[in-house]
Amino acid sequence: MAAQTHKNNKPGKSGGKEAQPLILPKTPAEEQRLKLERLMRNPDKVAPIPERPKEWAPRAPPEFVRDVMGSSAGAGSGEFHVYRHLRRREYQRQDFLDKMAEKQGKDVDYLKKLGQNQREAEERTAKRRKKREKLKLKKLLAKKAKTEGKEKKDEDKDSDSSGPAQWPPPFLRQVE
Repeated sequence: MAAQTHKNNKPGKSGGKEAQPLILPKTPAEEQRLKLERLMRNPDKVAPIPERPKEWAPRAPPEFVRDVMGSSAGAGSGEFHVYRHLRRREYQRQDFLDKMAEKQGKDVDYLKKLGQNQREAEERTAKRRKKREKLKLKKLLAKKAKTEGKEKKDEDKDSDSSGPAQWPPPFLRQVE
C-alpha cells in the first residue's frame, strides 16, 4: 500500500496533534492546575514570563501655550473643555511629582535606617568579640599560672626531700 497522503498530497505525519477534550476551568485553582499541566507536558520548553509593566509617567507640560485661557464666562463653549483637560493634566503631573518626591524621601529614610542598623550590629559584634577575646586571654593566663604553680610545686617537693625542713611549713605560708 502507498503511504498516507493528506490534502497537500505529502506523505508523512498523519493528522497532526490528537484532539483533546475542551476543559473549562470552574475555579481559579483548577485554571492554575490546567496551566501547570500544560507547562509540564513539555518541560524543555521555556515558560513565558511577562515583562514588568513600565511605571506610568505623565506627559511633559507644553513648553509654549499660545493662548492662555481661563474658565471665565466669556470663553466659548469648546474653550472650557480644553482648559479643563489642560488643568486636569497639570494636576496629574503635580500629583505624580509629589508622589515621586515622597517615594524618594522614603527611600532615603530607609537607606539611613539600614545603615544605622548595620552600624549598630557591627558595634554589638565588636563588643562581643572584645568580650570573647578577654575571656580567652583570662583562660590562657589561668592555664599559664596553673602550669607555673605545678612546676613550682614540683621544685618545692624536690627541695623538701633533699634538704632540711623549711620554716614555716607550706600550709602556714601566706600566698601573695
